[in-house]
Amino acid sequence: MKLSLVAPCYNEEENVKEFCACVKECFAGKIDDYEIVFVNDGSRDKTLERLRELTKLESPAIQVVSFSRNFGKESAIYAGLTRARGDMVCVIDADLQQRPETVLEMVEILDTCPETDCVCAFQQKRKESKLLSGLKSMFYKIINKLSDVNFVNGASDFRLMRRSMVNAVLSMTEYHRFSKGIFSWVGFNTKFIPYEAAERQHGSTKWSPLKLFKYAMEGIIAFSTAPLKFVTFLGFLSTFISFVYMIITVIQKLCFSIDVPGYASIIVLLLFMSGMILFCLGIIGEYLAKMYVQLKNRPIYIEKEYLENEKKSKDE
Repeated sequence: MKLSLVAPCYNEEENVKEFCACVKECFAGKIDDYEIVFVNDGSRDKTLERLRELTKLESPAIQVVSFSRNFGKESAIYAGLTRARGDMVCVIDADLQQRPETVLEMVEILDTCPETDCVCAFQQKRKESKLLSGLKSMFYKIINKLSDVNFVNGASDFRLMRRSMVNAVLSMTEYHRFSKGIFSWVGFNTKFIPYEAAERQHGSTKWSPLKLFKYAMEGIIAFSTAPLKFVTFLGFLSTFISFVYMIITVIQKLCFSIDVPGYASIIVLLLFMSGMILFCLGIIGEYLAKMYVQLKNRPIYIEKEYLENEKKSKDE
């Protein structure tokens, strides 16, 4: 099979049918050998019912992986890549903000450039507030300084990969997944192309500012040990400052008979040092928590139901 489209879905009941129809119309006469792998990430609406209806179509080839609960987009991407059978695999959102026309451009690039392993789309102009755009740019600047892996500002999960790269991504079985980092970490020659996100036709975005912040923290912890090194530096710095302050206090008392303020300075120092200790323990705790969950070796996702086109499955 030439191409697999992996489409994670969470509460997309109004979009999945339209997405399938749009892909079919766009690919007509251009790509015939393709499939769509929908991953229902524990949707609470009628997304699964709509996907069941799609599997009754004779074409295109459709697979549906339905989770037992919401495991998150990262797990959905991994599940879709696991099921994908194409020589090329594209991760694309089912809300039609990422258009199948862009996928055709990606396929053409891989067909004409054998040395390219991946084509990644990025938004040159984001349709969001300047504050949110600025915060995202700041995140990329920070993580690029902290991590050995290079993150391209604005690069999304919307990308087309050759089978060799897909296999490399699947070989990384960590529980806490940060796909943007994984895609960069495995290497391979990647070409970046701009695209303009279309307006969402139905529903609303699933990314709140809090979720975006947590996602950013996941990325920093997953691909950098700099926070732990910062804790070490902070401990050294506070020890050095305390030592200098102790010498100054002793000199003031013994050489100049200056009364050293007691109660207020002690309380301030205790509060400051207690806060720093708790802050450092919090950073260490984040890494320990990730290790704790990883050592449990729990599955990345639990598949409750699997469906595919009845005619297609019989033919194969």
